[in-house]
Amino acid sequence: MSGDCGVFVDWSQMGDVSRDAPGKTEYKDLKELKQHARSGQWAKNHSQRSGVYQQLLKALPCRTVTPDAAVYQDIVGNSKSKRNPSAYPLPDFVDGTAVPRYCLKPESVGSVHAVISCVAGQFPDISYCPSLPAVTALLLHWSADEAQCFESVSRMLACNEPGRRLLDQTFLAYQSACMTFGDLVHKYCPAAHKLMVATATDVLEVYSDWQRWVLGDLPFSFAARVMDVYLVEGYKVLYRVALAILKFYRKQRAAAGSALTKQDSAAIRSDIQAFVQNIGKSVTPEKLLEKAFSIRLFSRKEITLLQLANEKSLQQKGITVKQKRQNVQLAVNADNFSSEIVSAKEIRDIWSWIPERFALCQPQLLFTTSTHGCSLNRFYAHCEGYEPTLMLIRTTDREVCGAFLSTDWEERKRGGNKLSFFGTGECFVFRMKPEMERYEWVIIKHPELANASQSTEDEQTGATDNGAPQSLEKPATDPSHLSPFLSARHFNLNSRNTSMFMAGNVDSIIIGGGEGNALYIDSELNHGRTERCLTFDNPPLCAESFQIALLEVWGFKDAMAS
Repeated sequence: MSGDCGVFVDWSQMGDVSRDAPGKTEYKDLKELKQHARSGQWAKNHSQRSGVYQQLLKALPCRTVTPDAAVYQDIVGNSKSKRNPSAYPLPDFVDGTAVPRYCLKPESVGSVHAVISCVAGQFPDISYCPSLPAVTALLLHWSADEAQCFESVSRMLACNEPGRRLLDQTFLAYQSACMTFGDLVHKYCPAAHKLMVATATDVLEVYSDWQRWVLGDLPFSFAARVMDVYLVEGYKVLYRVALAILKFYRKQRAAAGSALTKQDSAAIRSDIQAFVQNIGKSVTPEKLLEKAFSIRLFSRKEITLLQLANEKSLQQKGITVKQKRQNVQLAVNADNFSSEIVSAKEIRDIWSWIPERFALCQPQLLFTTSTHGCSLNRFYAHCEGYEPTLMLIRTTDREVCGAFLSTDWEERKRGGNKLSFFGTGECFVFRMKPEMERYEWVIIKHPELANASQSTEDEQTGATDNGAPQSLEKPATDPSHLSPFLSARHFNLNSRNTSMFMAGNVDSIIIGGGEGNALYIDSELNHGRTERCLTFDNPPLCAESFQIALLEVWGFKDAMAS
């Protein structure tokens, strides 16, 4: 690779990076490629990194007709002279996002504008892509000319490998990715999420900046290391890095002893942006990536399913183009909300735990023992047909606990009169006092238990050669079926199973199972008990044996339609 791959770079800002040293650029061993990308093997060798990037981008499977360097030369030319950015206005689909300079020469910004302008003409289907300026600016650092940069960006946009995407190109994809990031924060950064709920008036608005943190706000030395793994491992890397950023931000806030007072979301967004832009003061690129890859995320398949679920929710609400979004925290309207168990503030806190695709919904009371009486049959009659639901319980000792239940109670009928478990990994249980605490599916934090549970179940059920139990559906504890969005309906589960989410028959309802129940409620909705269970790995949610003073079930009403 010749040294001209740095022609757009201001070398005075590049530190001790070698401009044109020899280095390996072709990899046949994918494990070695991933290891080198994660360890920063190319960080000090500009020419080597450029060569690796070109090989990776050329290897991307793309649409048959993908614009290349020759197309750019025909349309724009390949001028070596300075381009005026104002002659190449950025398209509307970048949503006003400016081009970050990173370590480019001042005059190279015009080249970024020219490349993006040509991309806009060649990809008329792009309607929303605010990350494009940052990605284009980064790739220009390792491009021999504008045409090469254009081809690299075009291949990222035209990648058509099933299940793999590199850049969001519609508002629907972008917004569902923001919701997916919010879901991942709930599960993998609970302390940071708790901070956001306590300080920001609109948590989703804060999370909507997540891509900009990674592609735009990070300093060049960090962004380049992220690009290394991003091109090798794909979109999931961006989630990892953004989660790591949020973890470090919370750590800084905690160390500073910042007061947890509600602020306008814009102030929190500015605070996080300033932290990311100056992250080098407290964290090295190595530490950031180390933190990012220490998070035991769902698989790419899981995240794709989550993204699709969020896209479907947005489509159902008619949110497919950018629009002023209702303040999510106000989806629970204090004037319209009336519970005999929790306050409007408490329900807002509970709402902050639920999957993001329900964040634009407001609570709708379906059943309450104070109105409908203490009858399990009436409970089913009022709750069937609604998915998901939220159960709240107040005991005679004034303790409050409950459960978020992902699946329609009508599913219980699949087991006949036999008590059978169903539901998905999005179920969780919680208590409100002495302090609010949520307990999620144990597999989320301990995915290794899925394999252990599977092997135990295989032994007890007599599995076939492919691992599926005879005459039973493949259990949710199979690693390929860990999705929280695939309903896990199992019968005859062994007592150590970790996927016992919810069950019900004429005699009782049960939430959580495996060596105990997180909640057991009798047919008269009068007596209950709570104990540790394997599914949620929870302590007792209140006194282990309790009398029910009041039970409410809430559904999720579409706030956009009201």
